[in-house]
Amino acid sequence: MAIPPEQEQSARLEKPQAFVPPEITYMACAQCGTQIAGLDGRYACSGCGWVNEWTEGHRHLPETLA
Repeated sequence: MAIPPEQEQSARLEKPQAFVPPEITYMACAQCGTQIAGLDGRYACSGCGWVNEWTEGHRHLPETLA
């Protein structure tokens, strides 16, 4: 299936978004105090099972492609 020339040209002109890798962050578990690491402020403690709310992260989560 061929792509119409207008769409092909506009696709080439769009600037690709730069990839920003996640940042590794550290904090004490809110439930048991164990030092835990997370990605962009999202944490899960393997000692007691505590997890913080996903909205507490430092950046927005990536959107899914449908």
